[in-house]
Amino acid sequence: MVITVVGVGLIGGSMAIALKEKGIASKVIGVESNPAHQQKALELGLVDEILPLEQAVVASDVIILTTPVNALQQLVPLVLDQVQNQVVMDAGSTKSGILELIKTHPNRGRFVATHPMWGTEYSGPEAAVQGAFVSKATVICNKEESDEDAVILVEKIYKELGMHLVYMNAVDHDVHVAYVSHISHITSFALANTVLEKEKEEEAIFELASGGFESTVRLAKSNPAMWVPIFKENRDNVLDVLNEHISQLRKFKACLEKENYTYLTDLIEQANKIRRIIK
Repeated sequence: MVITVVGVGLIGGSMAIALKEKGIASKVIGVESNPAHQQKALELGLVDEILPLEQAVVASDVIILTTPVNALQQLVPLVLDQVQNQVVMDAGSTKSGILELIKTHPNRGRFVATHPMWGTEYSGPEAAVQGAFVSKATVICNKEESDEDAVILVEKIYKELGMHLVYMNAVDHDVHVAYVSHISHITSFALANTVLEKEKEEEAIFELASGGFESTVRLAKSNPAMWVPIFKENRDNVLDVLNEHISQLRKFKACLEKENYTYLTDLIEQANKIRRIIK
């Protein structure tokens, strides 16, 4: 099976590695607009060749779109215009907008909307890693709108990558990822800016930053070219979770201002209940 990966960065590059290692793809074609990324993807052996999009689509059985979500708005309809019986899938972090855009496309059934729940704070082909998707979840959205054979093939690919499957409608997906993923990045960006604003001694940050700070602020290294489009596309849900997060921060602030340490203890104990969900 020949598979094209459009956008050979962290996700696309890691997927290319896995597709080759698992023997899912006999050949991986890369489509990449950044010349430096093209060269690096070839040097690292992530893809077998780089082709223009139209040539790659014609030559492929499966096309995987792993670009930022704003690029997907142009790419998905463009690719669907060109496919015959090929399967098209994406790895975007938001789903409602793109599915609304293509709902009447004549080749809508060849597209399977997916979101593999994995990533790091790094970007580019050199960020690609082996074993990225093993034991992680991938979400398949609105599967009933896709052709049955397309869904079966996508399910098979993800299972062979070692992932387990979760099914949601696009609206629910976008709400849930706002709460469990998107707010984490905003919090990390804001915390990094807070520390950079208040702590002018870079050496002190480097020397004193413990594991707790390092793990919390890790996501602040993430690429704005990826995350600004996500926040824009999922704006309403992100604003909803952000308002709740600000409300929670105000509770902690009020406890310290009023020296109400009993309520502060209650807030922390309430937060500790997350242990039941995340070990």
